[in-house]
Amino acid sequence: MRGTAVVVGGGLGGLTAAVALRSVGWEVVVLERAPEFGEVGAGIGVMPNAMRALDALGLGEAVREHGTPRLPGGVRDHRGRALGHLDADELERGGRLVAIHRADLHRVLRSALPADSLVTSADVVEVEPEVRYLVDGEPVVLEADLVVAADGIGSRVRSRLWPDAPAPVYAGTTAWRAVVDFTGPLEIGQTLGPGTEFGVLPLAAGRVYWYAATLSAPGLRADDELAEVRALVDGWHEPIPALLAATDPRAVLRHDVHELASPLPGYARGRVALLGDAAHAMTPFLGQGACQAVEDGVVLAAACSDGASVAEALARYDRERRPRTQAVARASRLVGRVGLGLRNPVAIGVRNALMRSVPAKAAVSGMTRFSGWRPPALSARPVGDPPA
Repeated sequence: MRGTAVVVGGGLGGLTAAVALRSVGWEVVVLERAPEFGEVGAGIGVMPNAMRALDALGLGEAVREHGTPRLPGGVRDHRGRALGHLDADELERGGRLVAIHRADLHRVLRSALPADSLVTSADVVEVEPEVRYLVDGEPVVLEADLVVAADGIGSRVRSRLWPDAPAPVYAGTTAWRAVVDFTGPLEIGQTLGPGTEFGVLPLAAGRVYWYAATLSAPGLRADDELAEVRALVDGWHEPIPALLAATDPRAVLRHDVHELASPLPGYARGRVALLGDAAHAMTPFLGQGACQAVEDGVVLAAACSDGASVAEALARYDRERRPRTQAVARASRLVGRVGLGLRNPVAIGVRNALMRSVPAKAAVSGMTRFSGWRPPALSARPVGDPPA
């Protein structure tokens, strides 16, 4: 069927769903609670699976223009000793990872939507039996054949329609992120230290996205977060010190990592579908959180494109997305436990020895377990054409 869809939440997952639904003929309105559309954050690694989804929407090349040049990648211990390394050809064997500033990716997605479909300062108060929201305190009512709840890990739609669902929990990790200008030689890199990791993702135009994460009690904050990171990785190998030296303290973001540790029994109820973090917020240790939201949007549109009823389409969406996203969430949690989750020197030594013993071919095979996903076919109508 075709109809009218309301997307609650204008983040990466919500915008992807809006673009994908429009591409198969739906009229779409996106309701964003913030006063303007935009993405708060630093960089994001768009894994090959999500890049294929963006290619299916005709947006992949625009993302690549803003993203990572072709580079090798590797994992090291905090003293700089290699635990695994792949040259550019090997790294791209399962598809190319593209790191991009979140704001640039958000802008690419917005560019595929008409301005009048994007509504800001929209405080959604109800989605059943109709969508009701407030703008400057004034109520607005929308009729919708489909509602997509893409309102994040603290989803109010989820809490209303799935009242028995467990709340998000703290995952035991706090993280820092920043984007800096940096011209030195770099590769895509991850460094594992006791209870801590540091990642480097070069972007386009001489910018670099770095992140650090460590085991921590929740809610801790410092007046100078950059100084906290410097102390955390003191004595670690280059280019980590140089990147931190190039970082403006005001550019550093910090957040505690939360997840939906108890999987939901379903992602659809009535005409409402949960998407992205609202459905399956996960830890970041596989770099798949936002990528799974992008997948969600394309699969939802495919399910809504073949003449089925909304109920049938959402049942298909749930069948296809719930097992995969919950498997990714479990795997990400496990990777965190054997990555920055290790503090014991003996356990770290065993892990590092095992990582060094893995051949490049096996490493690539492991990487493609989730990144090898390919999107379903969508209709041929180009993105940006008016709905039929």
